[in-house]
Amino acid sequence: MVEGCLAGHESYRCELYKRYAGKMFVVCKRYAGSKQEAEDYLQESFIRVFEKLKTFNHAGSLEGWVRRVVVTSCLNLLRSRKIFGDINDAMPVQDTNAPGVLADMEEKELLALVQQLPTGYRTVFNLYAIDGYDHSEIATLLHISEGTSRSQLAKARMNLREAIEKHYNIKGYAHQV
Repeated sequence: MVEGCLAGHESYRCELYKRYAGKMFVVCKRYAGSKQEAEDYLQESFIRVFEKLKTFNHAGSLEGWVRRVVVTSCLNLLRSRKIFGDINDAMPVQDTNAPGVLADMEEKELLALVQQLPTGYRTVFNLYAIDGYDHSEIATLLHISEGTSRSQLAKARMNLREAIEKHYNIKGYAHQV
């Protein structure tokens, strides 16, 4: 399929898109603020996938490579909006473990709450908690300090705790954790 795409065969490009668009749309939705924005991210991301396909070296799975291009594309789009320009590094927030209520939540519910986070918090949370990047990698990807990455993650977690408290109508839950 990769060779067919590189040779310019439209049918192979369509096949690659059909195979991965659904999964990659889910990735885009995690970084975007709305469904429409996610659709735009997906379109931009696949433009990048086809532009960069010649760099795919078959070392890993094609899906993993496409996912990485999509995440990078989403981050570039977010960075172009300068969402990290006003982040204050000097605002430490105590980091705590995730509450037990999370085990009772369905993934869809949790992702919906994550989607409501401010863009900066949501981006760092996705990179760290879902995509598995560490703070050093996040700092490099987003052109921010590691302290900012840590602070954004802690704030995202606190906002999620408060959203869970509100969702389940649990008073004082965020302050107990």
